[in-house]
Amino acid sequence: MRPKLLLILILSVSTTAHRRQDETRWKAQTGAGYQAYQQGRFSEAEHFLAAAVREAEKFGPQDPRLGASLYSLALLYQAQNNYAEAEPLYERALAIVEKAVGPEAPVTAMVVDGLAGVHFDQGAYDRAEPLFRRALTIREKALGPEHPDVAETCEEFASLLRRMGRNDEAEQMENRARTIRDKHSIGNRNQ
Repeated sequence: MRPKLLLILILSVSTTAHRRQDETRWKAQTGAGYQAYQQGRFSEAEHFLAAAVREAEKFGPQDPRLGASLYSLALLYQAQNNYAEAEPLYERALAIVEKAVGPEAPVTAMVVDGLAGVHFDQGAYDRAEPLFRRALTIREKALGPEHPDVAETCEEFASLLRRMGRNDEAEQMENRARTIRDKHSIGNRNQ
């Protein structure tokens, strides 16, 4: 009985050590990817972020780290106008994030906003509109109606409404974003 118990203990310790190595590699790939992205070295960023996705897949198909890695790679592809690659990554990230943190979490709104942006960039305004509305609703509920992230979504949504020829609605969104931004600028100067 003792050898079996010892074997189980050794396996659990080695699995934990192995997971720590996976975690370390994932963090390193992610960090290198972000740094390359910020410096405009997109090819290098893609290499590192794709490696981060591969590392995150070792944690399981519903692990939040996988959702974060997919989201990061989708952002990179979107920045390169590679929408065919970005869209399925956003969709997969969204499914993971919704399960991990819930459909009404600010992180979920970030992914929804990214997916909306891909549709907007492709001119699929009818697909982008409900996603921008959803991101706005989530952010309002989770962060409050005057949070800077709400202003950001209002600005993006206003751009969409302008492209759709709905200028009155766009102006309302722009005014709302401006009011939020002004309120935060005044608050920041007084602190």
